[in-house]
Amino acid sequence: MLTPSLQKSFSFLLVGAAAIAQPTSCAESADYIDVANTRVAIRWRGPMADVSRSGIVEWIARSANIVARYYGMFPVRAVAIAVTTTDGESMGSGRTFGHGDPHIEVTVGQHVSAQTLLADWVLIHEMIHLSLPEVADEYSWFAEGVATYVEGVARVQAGNMSEAELWEEYFKAMPRGLPQPNDRGLDNTHTWARTYWGGALYCLFADARIREQTHNRRGLQDALRAIARAGGAMATEWPLQRILTTGDAATHTTVLTDLYLMMRDRPVAPDLSKLWIDLGISMSDGAVQLDNSARLADARRAITMRAK
Repeated sequence: MLTPSLQKSFSFLLVGAAAIAQPTSCAESADYIDVANTRVAIRWRGPMADVSRSGIVEWIARSANIVARYYGMFPVRAVAIAVTTTDGESMGSGRTFGHGDPHIEVTVGQHVSAQTLLADWVLIHEMIHLSLPEVADEYSWFAEGVATYVEGVARVQAGNMSEAELWEEYFKAMPRGLPQPNDRGLDNTHTWARTYWGGALYCLFADARIREQTHNRRGLQDALRAIARAGGAMATEWPLQRILTTGDAATHTTVLTDLYLMMRDRPVAPDLSKLWIDLGISMSDGAVQLDNSARLADARRAITMRAK
């Protein structure tokens, strides 16, 4: 998310956390915490951040709980997170690896503030990757699209971001995922925009269609939870069709497969403008407006409603 986060107090579970020392710098050492039903090994590289190790641990625990709340569990039972501090005061990038023992590498500015960590989406995005089986390169749009779409929805469900902030960000960013000239469908167009936002666009339309067809009894969240429960973590590799059929079975629809067949090898541009109207989302004077009388307003609210 690029918009400021709604600042709310956020309680999180942190069980059996290791005592965190406060050295001024560290080459590489590790601490272990149990959070959201998983063991997290935190490996430290570089100088100590101004927020101290305890501030970084809080950020990791909060992120893990946001992801666990969305999926009903954390996607894996153990993960290692390598935190590298670099010059500056902003969040850096992250990468997730599933082969062997799942692990995440993330960089953080040495002078990053607690406020920036509270509004962070990078680590949540990387943790979401752990919930899906690894897929072939041509399907990277699906893995990145799920992480891009779910990161904001999960934060809203956890009270870490407002509903208005989420829809304003998606309203502005989703058009990036629409096909451009020379597009050859999601499987064959590997630009940054089509990989991340084209995949997120697929997820948005899938979520709306599942909720419309099931009268809000199910949504994309049910499909993704089922995939994770079926053992579809990143340490495994599944054909994309197995992922989609597993998700479709959980929603009692064929939405994921049907939408994929439509978008996989053609420059299909779904009617995003109509979807915004149906969901009751518009922009006025630079601010998002949410219309609760819109045709799919109940679906919009259900997407961000805290799941059981």
